[in-house]
Amino acid sequence: MKSCYMTDSGRVRSHNEDSVTILKNASEEYLLVVADGMGGHRKGEVASSIVVSHLGKRFNEMPSIGSKLDAVNWLNDNINEINGEILTYGEENVDSKGLGTTVVVALFTKNYLIFGNIGDSSGYVLKNNKLHKVTKDHTLVNLLVDAGNLTQDEAKTHPKKNVLMKALGVAEKVDMDIFEVDTEIDAIMLCSDGLTNMLTEEQIEKVLIDDELDSEEKVEKLIRKCNARGGNDNISVAYLTRNGE
Repeated sequence: MKSCYMTDSGRVRSHNEDSVTILKNASEEYLLVVADGMGGHRKGEVASSIVVSHLGKRFNEMPSIGSKLDAVNWLNDNINEINGEILTYGEENVDSKGLGTTVVVALFTKNYLIFGNIGDSSGYVLKNNKLHKVTKDHTLVNLLVDAGNLTQDEAKTHPKKNVLMKALGVAEKVDMDIFEVDTEIDAIMLCSDGLTNMLTEEQIEKVLIDDELDSEEKVEKLIRKCNARGGNDNISVAYLTRNGE
């Protein structure tokens, strides 16, 4: 397996509120995390870094994440702990009240692949040169699409397309959506919406299936393309591939 992760502030934002990591434990199990902080001057980068540091620390403490059920319980327990940490930070730091973050995570072992998400950071798998979105964004427009009030095309250009219906640090209780995926995949990609708001899935796929690029070059090219189109937001990508490129 070959992994690469990067984050970039983009061309518009003065600072980067995203956090990203990929970790491997002694059992050769992988944890991928992308968190997109919210709050601007309210320290969204603090919220996203709490997610990555907490999950990373807990993951590194365990020689193995265990069974699939263990992994789901581990994710839910830690996400609720993190939510509490962010809420407490906001209460104890008046200038940061209202901070929050999205999160998308993947746990990949020999026996299972699960994704979890809260908000609009996204998880994908690449299989047979096709990119497939696994997670579902917790946004207002997605609710409207599901209700039949918007088409997918209308949602892409809707003025409120970035309004979140769920995030960490916003409510006392939060539920993470969990998705199980077949392990027979070629690659896993997690990203913040700074990537998906600037590039279509077809454009992302074209970069990821380019055999002339290695993993790092693919991630660099995705970020470069976003910035060439304006770089309106922070951009983060975590990429794990089987082929060792």
